[in-house]
Amino acid sequence: MRFAILALSIASVGCAPSAAAQHAGHASTDSSMASMPSMQSAAEQSMNSAMEMNPHMRMTAARKPTAADSARARALVDTLRRALARYRDVKVAESDGFRMFAPQVKNQRVYHFTRNWNAVKAAFGFDPAEPTSLLYTKDESGNFNLVGAMYTAPHRAGEDELNARVPLSIARWHEHVDICVPKRGDAGRWQETKNGRMLFGPAGAITTKAECDSANGRWFEHLFGWMVHANVFASDDLAEIWGDHHDMPGMTHVH
Repeated sequence: MRFAILALSIASVGCAPSAAAQHAGHASTDSSMASMPSMQSAAEQSMNSAMEMNPHMRMTAARKPTAADSARARALVDTLRRALARYRDVKVAESDGFRMFAPQVKNQRVYHFTRNWNAVKAAFGFDPAEPTSLLYTKDESGNFNLVGAMYTAPHRAGEDELNARVPLSIARWHEHVDICVPKRGDAGRWQETKNGRMLFGPAGAITTKAECDSANGRWFEHLFGWMVHANVFASDDLAEIWGDHHDMPGMTHVH
């Protein structure tokens, strides 16, 4: 789901993903990218795509499950549920400073509402009751339904630090990597495709710096920091709550 606090101009497209703050501490990008519908669409697609098959996604290694980790993950769920209860009404979330990422992109699978100040704080510490983003789905009547939240951490964070926040035996953090974007002034190139797939962006066909250089683009080893979804209102099953995917239970996405 933007770029570094500027990026969370894209999670303000967020996740792709000005949640730039959502991912404070990352490579910054020019703000013009955040306002481009094509970039926002690609960002949203990337934030909601199957991770294992996405060359633009890096995931933490799974660790051996332990009873202590399960208990800690369950405690995080309980904390989040209490903290998020007031945000079942999306208007309350907005009044508290959460803003929709990529509002120009219609019919998103999961809507990220990001509070930039939470993103900034997450770059320096972890408060389980203050996630960077709230996650909503929208029903056929256009009502937002709260399903959970997203935690973020800076790119510099190692796996031990991520594990200290949310146990890696239960959840797999991910970050968006190896992204090629058009150079400044080449906004029209966002429309370029290759074999029916967008050429640029976090869901683009270009996956290496050599390919990006050949396409006369700009290369970013990463756009956002680490993030993990906690779908605390979608299930009571820890595997579903902390599943290593962006999809809600029962939803199938093909990209």
